[in-house]
Amino acid sequence: MGTADFATIETPIGPFTTLIDADGAVLASGWTADAEGLRLLVSPRLRPTELRRHDSLGEVTRAVEKYHAGDLFVIDEIPVRQMSGPFLTHAWEVLRKIPAGNPLTYTAFARLSGRPEAVRAAANACARNAAALFVPCHRILRTDGTLGGFRWGLPVKSWLIEHEQTS
Repeated sequence: MGTADFATIETPIGPFTTLIDADGAVLASGWTADAEGLRLLVSPRLRPTELRRHDSLGEVTRAVEKYHAGDLFVIDEIPVRQMSGPFLTHAWEVLRKIPAGNPLTYTAFARLSGRPEAVRAAANACARNAAALFVPCHRILRTDGTLGGFRWGLPVKSWLIEHEQTS
């Protein structure tokens, strides 16, 4: 698939790395300095064969900085490119429409995704999301309101939820 560009910046909750394709769309991102680990999260059909490090990815890096500083909506306009089956692709699009500061349960997320009986499939969409932050799977909670799982750790998820409710 060619080369993807990446940059890692420091945030209040640790390093954050973003991989983008030649068009500037986010392929993968998360609270890690491990760009290779992120590359492996990308769908095989989109996965870059090489990574090229940069200090900044321009608008994408500025959006990450601004989000962590309190501009919660700046991430909404950044393009994302993920590939999977129809339900996961649709569920990721639905995640991008959940407003900051208004977390939903997996049950509500499944209903919004058009398959109210598919709570496990909705949870799977969160687990398989490679573009954390830009596809805000951290906004989904267990039915009892507890955090549930998060690839980047529950302390990060907790910080994000609180940040979005207080910014």
